[in-house]
Amino acid sequence: MKAIATGAMVALLSVACMHGPAEAKGCIKGAIIGGIAGHFAGHHGLLGAGAGCAVGHHYANKHERTNSTSSHER
Repeated sequence: MKAIATGAMVALLSVACMHGPAEAKGCIKGAIIGGIAGHFAGHHGLLGAGAGCAVGHHYANKHERTNSTSSHER
């Protein structure tokens, strides 16, 4: 539980310290889900949060590309 709280605190502080527009769409949601999954899969919450952030960012970019190409076809 301590690792999840630490990961969440790091994520919140990094978001709070950002200046300008955020480019990490999907990262926070993925980090939360990955951190929880990593915690329950052998107490690897921080590793899960990092992997979840990468996967969440990938899917957000994929979703954005799909929406931008479909809107240009109209």
